[in-house]
Amino acid sequence: MAGNASEKWQGGLRGWIDARFPLSSMWNDHLAKYYAPKNFNFWYFFGSLALLVLVLQIVTGIWLTMNYKPDAALAFNSVEYIMRDVNWGWLIRYMHSTGASAFFIVVYLHMFRGLIYGSFKKPRELIWIFGMIIYVVLMAEAFMGYLLPWGQMSYWGAQVIINLFGAIPGIGETVAIWIRGDYVVADATLNRFFAFHVVAVPIVLLALVVLHILALHEVGSNNPDGIEIKKNKGPDGNPIDGIPFHPYYTVKDIVGVIVFLIFFSIVVFFMPEMGGYFIEANNFVPADSLKTPVHIAPLWYFTPFYAILRAVPSIGGSSFPGVLAMALAILVLFFLPWLDRSPVKSIRYRGNLYKAWLAAFVISFFILGWLGMEAPTELYTLISRICTAIYFAFFLFMPFYTRMDKTKPVPDRVTS
Repeated sequence: MAGNASEKWQGGLRGWIDARFPLSSMWNDHLAKYYAPKNFNFWYFFGSLALLVLVLQIVTGIWLTMNYKPDAALAFNSVEYIMRDVNWGWLIRYMHSTGASAFFIVVYLHMFRGLIYGSFKKPRELIWIFGMIIYVVLMAEAFMGYLLPWGQMSYWGAQVIINLFGAIPGIGETVAIWIRGDYVVADATLNRFFAFHVVAVPIVLLALVVLHILALHEVGSNNPDGIEIKKNKGPDGNPIDGIPFHPYYTVKDIVGVIVFLIFFSIVVFFMPEMGGYFIEANNFVPADSLKTPVHIAPLWYFTPFYAILRAVPSIGGSSFPGVLAMALAILVLFFLPWLDRSPVKSIRYRGNLYKAWLAAFVISFFILGWLGMEAPTELYTLISRICTAIYFAFFLFMPFYTRMDKTKPVPDRVTS
């Protein structure tokens, strides 16, 4: 009976669908017959986890919009209503706020994987560029969503960040007014940020994720050895060092998902504010345009770039040099595939020069992230400037130290 049912599905409904929509071919191209390297390790969990968190954010966001009011007079109270009166509203809100930080955690780890295994190098330049565009769009999505609770830090954080656009010579003030929709952060700002956060940006984000995955599956996945598995194929035409993504990696990713959800649940149920790093205390206070918080700082995932902004001295009272440095700190990441001149991809076969520079870069990034959350002092500003110099030096000197670095021979086949 089971066999007959399967045959009916094969030639019946599925055949009818396949004649009108590429269901089976999509399944085979991207899962069942997509061959991935057999030596994936821990670092290859974070791409699928990023997709999981994206779905989580969309689902929880839809539920939140059912009770949220994008009105300056009602927004804060509507969030309190969700937290206190809506059944399981507190859980959905905390899942969404924790998910925002979780998204950046897995994306940063995913990007770091690219740095250590050379996943940005030929022929995967376009995958990296799509990934970087996703990162920038994700920053915009997070920034716009951060305003919606209409708390003190949401309001003043948005005010400070939008004012940075006003530092652009000539067009700055016009751009800032266009973003706000008013001369100050007000109801018009909240409405347009809500529209972008809920509708426009997620559509762009989903489209970019699809392009990112399509580009990945076109050239194939990188691996910890940086070896192109398509170069070694068996008699059946499939890579010798590859295995079908489904069921092998779909099952493996489920293990990663379970571990991730354990940690995610611990944060949601026991420490959703994460000591003020995920939700600041000031955001439980209604926005007040007449009362400025003592210290205004963005959420932790923006703080490295905020520290770079503050590290660069103003010229003639203009903060434009800092704004430019902050923009360049993100823009330079797009050029990574062409800055790296090493003949090998993976850090396993690179020399000590790259490893030392990468370690200095990561340490400086963490320090900048911490400094961005602290009130500026002379000592902190000095450390920020040193770390900013290291951050940019990692990219500017990359063509030289990657070419000079002593590399190890890369094996012909992937290793376990």
